[in-house]
Amino acid sequence: MAMALLAGRARATAVISTAALPWLCCGDGAPREPPPAPGVAASLLWHREDALARARVWRPPATPIAEADLLNDGPGPFTATDRIECRYLLKLTSGRTPKFHCVLADGRVIKVKYGLLNAEPRTERAATRLLSALGFGADHMYLVARVRCRGCPAYPHPHWGLLNSILARPSRHADFTDVAVEDPLPGRSIEAGEIEGWSFHELDKVDASRGGASRAELDALRLMAVFLADWDNKAVNQRLVCLPGGDLPGGGCDAPFAYLQDVGATFGPRGLNLEAWRATPIWDDPSTCRVSMRSLPYQGATFPDTVIGEGGRRFLADLLKQLRPHQVRDLLTGAGFTEFARASEAGRDAANWVAAFEDKVRQLADRPACPEP
Repeated sequence: MAMALLAGRARATAVISTAALPWLCCGDGAPREPPPAPGVAASLLWHREDALARARVWRPPATPIAEADLLNDGPGPFTATDRIECRYLLKLTSGRTPKFHCVLADGRVIKVKYGLLNAEPRTERAATRLLSALGFGADHMYLVARVRCRGCPAYPHPHWGLLNSILARPSRHADFTDVAVEDPLPGRSIEAGEIEGWSFHELDKVDASRGGASRAELDALRLMAVFLADWDNKAVNQRLVCLPGGDLPGGGCDAPFAYLQDVGATFGPRGLNLEAWRATPIWDDPSTCRVSMRSLPYQGATFPDTVIGEGGRRFLADLLKQLRPHQVRDLLTGAGFTEFARASEAGRDAANWVAAFEDKVRQLADRPACPEP
């Protein structure tokens, strides 16, 4: 049943395609207001395309990179010692790893990723902290001591909608350890019906002349995805939001922001795997600065082979070089990389993870300038 629902969703997304809507832009690339005939769906799609064209993907971090605390969570809704209680919410979501949604006493809905053998609570905690520290948008993932879920089946899974509903019992509870709780980046999601998030090939629609991100910033974001080996990059795993205070009358947005949302499939590529991550190079062709994810699962998914400009290479290299070795160690050990049940002997040594991280930084920074297009 879950597969049927997902297939139906994919068909619905395909029906609302930008190619079938020539009113989205005119010859000079400037967007037009949608005509009234198509109704609400067309208006939502126009607002999405308009926001994507003007989206930013980076902003100066609030804390200087060299001073960022990548070990501790700092101020926030959750701490590492929290024992959270919530009520199970039956909700079908994408993905193939154990996760579920739960309602807190104050009505907030949280997403919980769990499992001793599930790498995503750890990889997503590290990836989001790194992205946020560098100035790219990210949700905040908190590793907590326990989540007690009232009404949960023993092993809820996002694809087992019918089975979850049968096994859920309001009078019972299930306890989960090895868990990460998601605190989304504040902002209103910009969607158009079944079209959620954004695909990497859509970054070509961002227009710096209209206030969108620069080519250097877009290339830096692409490089960041390659750095992390973020291969599960289907559109719903990236998010387009209107940042707080940016809402305009009529559904528009004056502060659109695009970021990598679900970054659990990183540092692997399959699972938390030091050897595989270390062996995945930054450059597919160093001589032309071409990057590719064709060798990763899904053959790159929405990420097309791309030639990176010198501005983007230098932009990200300058950000990453500000990190200190102890910060990198804190980032990876604080996320529990060395304690992962499936870690190899080498993967249980933090020094090996730090060395692999620094080698990737060197691949970016210690090389000749990328050739001009």
